[in-house]
Amino acid sequence: MQHTRWYPASGRVARHFDDVLIAATKSVNEARLNKLQPWDLNALCPYEPAYLAGFKAQRYQVELPAGFETAKQVMGQTIQHDVRRDIGGDEQRILSVDTTYSNVMFRHLLLPVWIGAYRFQNQVYQVVVNARTGEVQGERPYSTWKILFLVLFIIALIIVIAVLSQK
Repeated sequence: MQHTRWYPASGRVARHFDDVLIAATKSVNEARLNKLQPWDLNALCPYEPAYLAGFKAQRYQVELPAGFETAKQVMGQTIQHDVRRDIGGDEQRILSVDTTYSNVMFRHLLLPVWIGAYRFQNQVYQVVVNARTGEVQGERPYSTWKILFLVLFIIALIIVIAVLSQK
C-alpha cells in the first residue's frame, strides 16, 4: 500500500536557456523540423546572399511575439521538470509557477533544410533533410493491403512452425 505524505513547498529555481530554436514557418511540420536537430550552432556565420543563390528560401511566417510564446512553452516544460526535481519525492502537485524571463534575445537564423514534397494517390507527402548532417524526416504512404498480407503471412508461418515442431 502506498502512503503519501503531502507538505507545502516553495522556493526559487533558476535556469539559463540558450538557443531555443523555434521554427518560423507554418508550411513545414514543426515536430518534423525538430527531429532534424542537433544543429551546430557554434558554426553559425553571418548571412551572405550567395548562400541562397539558386535556391528558394522562405521568409519567416511566425512573428516574433508568437515565436516567443512558443519558446516559453518549450522552456516551460523544462522549468516544470526542474521544479519537480527541486521539490523531490515521487509525486508533486504544482499549484503555481511564476516565471520571470530576463536578458531575452533573439536571432533570425537560416538553417540549411532541404524540403521536398510529392503527391501519391491525391495525397501530398513532405520530406525534410538537414543539409548539414543528412538527417531525413518525412512521411510516406503505407499500403494497407501489403501490411495485411504481411501480418497474415507471419501468422501462417507461425502456425506452420508450430505444427512442424509438434511432429
